[in-house]
Amino acid sequence: MVISHARRKSKGSAAERALMHMFWANGWACIRAAGSGSTQFPCPDLLVGNSSRRLALEVKATKDKKKYFTKEEIHNLKYFADKFGAEAMVVIKFDRKDFFFLNIDDLAVTHASFVGSLELAETKGLLLSQL
Repeated sequence: MVISHARRKSKGSAAERALMHMFWANGWACIRAAGSGSTQFPCPDLLVGNSSRRLALEVKATKDKKKYFTKEEIHNLKYFADKFGAEAMVVIKFDRKDFFFLNIDDLAVTHASFVGSLELAETKGLLLSQL
């Protein structure tokens, strides 16, 4: 079954909105950058902070056991985070699992992309309560 681009984008947007609500419910401030990825400037999906920590997050949702990030996505996330003074992390929501927060340095690297797997997320990833 082929899933349309609009349906994948909708799933990702829903994950971003759900995560934003979870951050607010847990004492963090959070904004969602609507249209992230469609501007000429690097922009994370979510920008999150509390009195001691700031995070720039790229958020993905998948039904698969692996999620691929383009090298450009990770480069732009790191660039933005460095300029803003935030930690760059990716967040992957695997079906029927919690949101996993991964340091970009922990992602596997292929010729064309960075990869976050469920196995990696379960061993090196953090849950929201652990941030």
